[in-house]
Amino acid sequence: MADAFRCTRQVEFNDTDMAGIAHFTAFFRWMEEAETAFLRTRGLTVLGVWQGEKVSLPRVSVACDFANPVRFGDVVTIQVVVEKIGRTSLSYVFEFTKDEQPIARGRITAVFCQNVAGEGLKAREIPAAMRELLQGS
Repeated sequence: MADAFRCTRQVEFNDTDMAGIAHFTAFFRWMEEAETAFLRTRGLTVLGVWQGEKVSLPRVSVACDFANPVRFGDVVTIQVVVEKIGRTSLSYVFEFTKDEQPIARGRITAVFCQNVAGEGLKAREIPAAMRELLQGS
């Protein structure tokens, strides 16, 4: 699979609860932001055009387990790894750390879909060229 991609982000005030601790929902936004940044480094996107077709990667499963809190002002490192590429689906693992200490571990599974006019989303096989880009080949 692809090498790990890393990015950082600072915990903003709007990411926190009344105690100043990052609210659990912030982690889901951060996973999506990290996924988008990872895909951009590969010349891909979660919503766009691939070989003349409108395509997207809607989520079919998301999860996050929490180990330690982070607070307003903390800097979090997010590591993204492509865990599995199936026929039509793609799964990522997200490792959140602060100063190399584990904070949380998340997962997203998305399905590669074509946006068909008048019919909506239709799952389709992930093209070989896209697989190569995702794997870093």
